[in-house]
Amino acid sequence: MTDARKPFFPLGQVVATPGALDLLEHSGCSAGDYLSRHVRGDWGDVCDEDAEANEQALKDGSRIFSVYLMTEAEKLWVITEADRSSTCLLLPSEY
Repeated sequence: MTDARKPFFPLGQVVATPGALDLLEHSGCSAGDYLSRHVRGDWGDVCDEDAEANEQALKDGSRIFSVYLMTEAEKLWVITEADRSSTCLLLPSEY
């Protein structure tokens, strides 16, 4: 699925932890797919409170947090820092 909407915020430098890279490789998924969802406001499987915080972050420039369920037991987190200097893909256990 291609989303032609303009990104809502800059990602900055994109980095990933070893665990996130391993999960992406073993799932056959692309980091780019999740980064594209994240930057266009598809926060994935966050709770309502985190979704509201992300919407506020688009206005006030605070941290943006997405969660994507990769398997029944594994989640991928994507976090963009408040200053938009970087975005990290990581596992919850690596936080």
